[in-house]
Amino acid sequence: MRDAFHDELNALTDRLVEMTRLVRSAISRATTALLDADLQLAESVISQDAEVDRIYADLETSIYELMATQQPVAVDLRTAITALRMGSDLERMGDLAEHVAKIARMRHPESAIPPEVRDTILEMGQIAERLVTKTGTCIIGQDIELAKELETDDDQMDRLHRRLFRVLLSKEWSHGIEPAIDITLTGRYYERYADHAVRVARDVVYLVTGSRDPDSID
Repeated sequence: MRDAFHDELNALTDRLVEMTRLVRSAISRATTALLDADLQLAESVISQDAEVDRIYADLETSIYELMATQQPVAVDLRTAITALRMGSDLERMGDLAEHVAKIARMRHPESAIPPEVRDTILEMGQIAERLVTKTGTCIIGQDIELAKELETDDDQMDRLHRRLFRVLLSKEWSHGIEPAIDITLTGRYYERYADHAVRVARDVVYLVTGSRDPDSID
């Protein structure tokens, strides 16, 4: 019976890793759709977010059933609760990628991103991909050292987010209000995507150490 229970706990990890794969693909394709004004690619991101939602719903149902029927304690309980938190963050990351794609769709056939900030948006997309790739590896290997690296990557995302605002607020900005709003929202979506990845990394640390002390990941 306990072997079957632990098999079910392992299946939770498999679902989480699958979610990281899907949200990584989503943010990659959303970035390309945004920069290239690719409507078909944007639509694919929007439509496929339902798969992320489905996996999270299955994960949530499985965790509630495990807690109701197996009454896990100690590490097993921590695993179940942490998986639920991770799944919620990953589901939100999928939503944020979808939001980026919706901006691309809304401005099609034009690109929503003016030349002045294209390099910054591209770099934010690359950092987002790197973050979620590391997140998946952290979950698989319960790798605390790799989890620490996500904090540094998140700092880079924050610097790029601030760079966007410097461009938008400069006297040289000539594209008007609507593009400024698009870029403000886009920057916020990438920044929040990164924050959720860091939250997952912190949950990995909690899972391994049993501590939510920030010093355990600093």
